[in-house]
Amino acid sequence: MAFEIGSVVTKLQMLSTSDHASIVSMNLFVALLCACIVLGHLLEENRWMNESITALLIGVCTGVVILLFSGGKSSHILVFSEDLFFIYLLPPIIFNAGFQVKKKQFFVNFMTIMLFGAIGTLISCTIITLGATQIFKKLDVGPLELGDYLAIGAIFAATDSVCTLQVLNQDETPLLYSLVFGEGVVNDATSVVLFNAIQSFDLNHIDPSIALQFLGNFLYLFITSTMLGVLTGLLSAYIIKKLYIGRHSTDREVALMMLMAYLSYMLAELCYLSGILTVFFCGIVMSHYTWHNVTESSRITTKHSFATLSFVAEIFIFLYVGMDALDIEKWKFVSDSPGTSVATSAVLLGLILLGRAAFVFPLSFLSNLAKKSSSEKISFRQQVIIWWAGLMRGAVSMALAYNQFTMSGHTSLRCNAIMITSTITIVLVSTVVFGLMTKPLIRLLLPHSPHKSIIAITDSSTPKSVTVPLIAQDSEADLDGHEINRPSSIRALLATPTHTVHRLWRKFDDAFMRPVFGGRGFVPVEPGSPTERNGHQWR
Repeated sequence: MAFEIGSVVTKLQMLSTSDHASIVSMNLFVALLCACIVLGHLLEENRWMNESITALLIGVCTGVVILLFSGGKSSHILVFSEDLFFIYLLPPIIFNAGFQVKKKQFFVNFMTIMLFGAIGTLISCTIITLGATQIFKKLDVGPLELGDYLAIGAIFAATDSVCTLQVLNQDETPLLYSLVFGEGVVNDATSVVLFNAIQSFDLNHIDPSIALQFLGNFLYLFITSTMLGVLTGLLSAYIIKKLYIGRHSTDREVALMMLMAYLSYMLAELCYLSGILTVFFCGIVMSHYTWHNVTESSRITTKHSFATLSFVAEIFIFLYVGMDALDIEKWKFVSDSPGTSVATSAVLLGLILLGRAAFVFPLSFLSNLAKKSSSEKISFRQQVIIWWAGLMRGAVSMALAYNQFTMSGHTSLRCNAIMITSTITIVLVSTVVFGLMTKPLIRLLLPHSPHKSIIAITDSSTPKSVTVPLIAQDSEADLDGHEINRPSSIRALLATPTHTVHRLWRKFDDAFMRPVFGGRGFVPVEPGSPTERNGHQWR
């Protein structure tokens, strides 16, 4: 009896020690997040640094300190988990990007974005896979199978759309932002779909039907994921418009918007669809309909809440990756052959450069052939920036690499450890080097951007998040007060397809969609409500 009581006390003490260690870890991590925000503010005007690079470097430095204090046993206070990344951190980032994206710019370049994001990812994946298959055997990396090589192609074809948000500005370079970030969202979705397809297919019996199966699977996932996001956004708009929850509590309508946005992502994951695409298009639909159905105070609250959640998640990811980069368990497996690890990282980095160049320039050429106006074409200098800005690799590559080459975050095979350390090296080098050089490269190649006047007219005392033009206003406001010449022939229709499609969509939207789902000009009318009092300013 005394022995049982003693064992219970020991377990309680161990549990208490574990809880205390968790509290200490979380305190340290929150303090580091605060430090990243403060340093990011101090470096706001720096032409080289941005918050993502700052967080990454702070994470690495903190890892070094922890490594020294622990006597070389550990370098982090949290272990990188793909579940934490995909379920909790990525959704608010992608949703906010869809919520704040300039929809007209995005959909005008939709075909080019799809070319880069889908076809370009397949081209890049193919080149990386073929190059790794031929070179890794000579480097004696280890016994990698065909599935591993295909997975490597999918892992390193995934660009870092999170870092793109930091290095490109939607107002200064709207075309580049919409192309690179739009491609990044589709690219991440394509890479994840491709990665999952590689794991599900039987690669021991390869035949031409596998390519058709993959194509059909991708189209199914893209269409169904997009539709799920659109339907969830429309459902939220309809509920808030019909019930007008804000007349009793603005907190409820803000909470409903947040929860339904997250629900769209989780439903997609539950149905084995692409949560990235679903939550992105849910954000676009919510900004077009739902956001206009809530009260004035809720509009301000949701805009800043989504931006804040996205901002904190971005900083968390880079801090997380930086601290995990020095995990001693993974590096000890390659300590006996550091040359192999360095050579592997260098080869993969070269293949990433080659793979991206192999589709950016040819597909840009094809895209330009379909555009009549020279102002709409992608210049060679812009192509160079698109190629460069998409070279960064981040947490998506890390998460996929951990999924393929570790078991619950741990690895015991030398070849797997080499791939994990090479992934970490590429994420660090590409984020820091390419991220640092992107802003100066834009200033060098595009010294006189015509869009800088947008920022110049904003009040300098306004917070950064408020200087962004009102969500979803660009698509309507851009053509207000300007007469659109209707095409009188098929040739004229083909010469001005953008305005024609936009005009037809406006007519359909005003006649059928907005009366049902709300939106600008179709807000709920409630006597004395903030929406009614301020409704004239949205018309």
